[in-house]
Amino acid sequence: MRQLSITLSLMALLQSLPAIAQVPESTSGIPADSIQQVTAVKWMTNFPDGKFYPESLVSRAELASIMVKAFRLDKREAVTKENLTIPDVPRSYWAFNDIQTVLKTDIMKGYRGNEFFPNQKVTRAEALAIFAQAYGVFQFPDAAVNEILASHPDEKYIPTWARKAIATVASEGFLNTDAQGNISPLKPVTRGDMAYVLSKYLQRQQQQPETPEVPMIPNSPQSP
Repeated sequence: MRQLSITLSLMALLQSLPAIAQVPESTSGIPADSIQQVTAVKWMTNFPDGKFYPESLVSRAELASIMVKAFRLDKREAVTKENLTIPDVPRSYWAFNDIQTVLKTDIMKGYRGNEFFPNQKVTRAEALAIFAQAYGVFQFPDAAVNEILASHPDEKYIPTWARKAIATVASEGFLNTDAQGNISPLKPVTRGDMAYVLSKYLQRQQQQPETPEVPMIPNSPQSP
């Protein structure tokens, strides 16, 4: 009876202790808080059934829409240019405005004949390069790029045109890899992949200190 009483007391004590917060992972291995963060700011959204589907692949049209939201590309001066003629993206297409925006701002490019191929799936190398283009590609010398990417076993598979961009993403701590550090540049990018990169970018933004206000000095001449 005494042993039972001790056991019950221990159980009550454990229940009264605060739970240790743990971040669950989605089925894709992407931390669930990454998904929660990007959906909270509406850079990405859940499907009508309320699920995110992190393993779903990302099309060029979807990526265009994500980039416009995350980097506020619609606020850039270039969007005031005259609309481009894109044979495979009519005005009635759901992402027409976003596709116009990424093309006008040079964040994404069209293909032969000025087509966009909106439904084409995007590789991780392409997605990371486009993200870096919107973020700002660091002009590392080739030696620095090689050094940054050397720790990834599959870095030799990164296309030449994407190496500097992916080095930028990696150096900023935005890059997600598998357990062995592989980038998998030629694999299709998933919604979970994009959520991870965007969540790291969002965290970086939130860490930036606000610009301090310059105090006004009485009776001082105003700056032009």
